[in-house]
Amino acid sequence: MPTFTAPDGTELAYHPQGEGAPLVVLPGGPMQASSYLGDLGGLAAHRRLILLDLRGTGDSAVPADPATYRCDRLVDDVEALRVHLGLERMDVLAHSAGGSLAMLHAARHPRRVARLVLVTAVPWALGLRATPEQRLAAARARGGEPWFAEAFPAFEDWLAGTSDFDPACAPFFYGRWDRAAAEHVARSDAEFNDEAHDIYGSDGAYDPPATRAALAEVTAPVLVLAGGLDGGPCPELARAAADVFPNAEFDVQPGAGHYPWMDDGDWFARRVTAFLDSAGT
Repeated sequence: MPTFTAPDGTELAYHPQGEGAPLVVLPGGPMQASSYLGDLGGLAAHRRLILLDLRGTGDSAVPADPATYRCDRLVDDVEALRVHLGLERMDVLAHSAGGSLAMLHAARHPRRVARLVLVTAVPWALGLRATPEQRLAAARARGGEPWFAEAFPAFEDWLAGTSDFDPACAPFFYGRWDRAAAEHVARSDAEFNDEAHDIYGSDGAYDPPATRAALAEVTAPVLVLAGGLDGGPCPELARAAADVFPNAEFDVQPGAGHYPWMDDGDWFARRVTAFLDSAGT
């Protein structure tokens, strides 16, 4: 397991998988160990994935200062990884909450990003958030599924703030609720750093007007990929995030939830690989 040292001395780990040109992968959660990403639906057969464990997660060390879990503070870790890998510019893929980190990194270091893939990215860095109405609309579309009757009331209560997240809601985050998805959820508790999760988006993490202005000058090709069944972000919200970039493609993976590589890995790997192989050529 290779490691490198962040600017503040924290030892950070990353997990290479596959062969080919490197693709730096930023996990979501926020602050979930990169193990939940697996091989991204077989994407490792086409690219050498560099799966970063953010500080305090997975095999990376806990920092001396918990305030460094904040999203904007993590940009320095991403840039330190680029330097460690010896890359003048790097291809980056970010999932979910990791999308906001990738946006902040691109805004601060636009010349260091060759291509950017944002997968069901949560665009908090742009001042955009999924609304309860958007999430409920996506959930209602699943009304014909056998687990819906139990899951939907718990999902409503969670969105209304009247209860904590109930594991019964988990199927709404997957396009296909099967044994693999259930096992994916079961592993997640051990993958999170709860303290870091709470600090990631705390006060001061985001400056949406400044980030939007900076990203409007980013010339790197960007792919924003939404899940057709995802409610957070729903395709409309993901499209709004794509519109911030001057050189962006937008696509929706049919039948996919928040973890599209789990729902149709072949579709996901083909689409991402096609973008990475063609963008900028």
